[in-house]
Amino acid sequence: MTIEQTIRTKISQEFAPKNLELLNESHMHAGPAVNSHFNLTVVSDDFEGKRPVARHQMIYKVLADEMAGEVHALALHLFTPQEWKDAGNSIAASPNCQGGK
Repeated sequence: MTIEQTIRTKISQEFAPKNLELLNESHMHAGPAVNSHFNLTVVSDDFEGKRPVARHQMIYKVLADEMAGEVHALALHLFTPQEWKDAGNSIAASPNCQGGK
């Protein structure tokens, strides 16, 4: 299983997301790593009533092994279904990192 498949599976099993988008943005960053930088958007009822830092902690707990391994950076965009609707069902694109292609 690839790192992307692992992330998708773990998040899907833990949060039953209404929407899950995972982008591998490693090509936008300096260095040779191909599975090191990801952008994750999750829309889940599990985030209801949780502050942003608590939501992030929930994700990091589930992905602890991946974060301790080859994943160097994980941009998180975590919404309740209503927040996602209010955001227009989209997020802003990530900028290139210094040295990115």
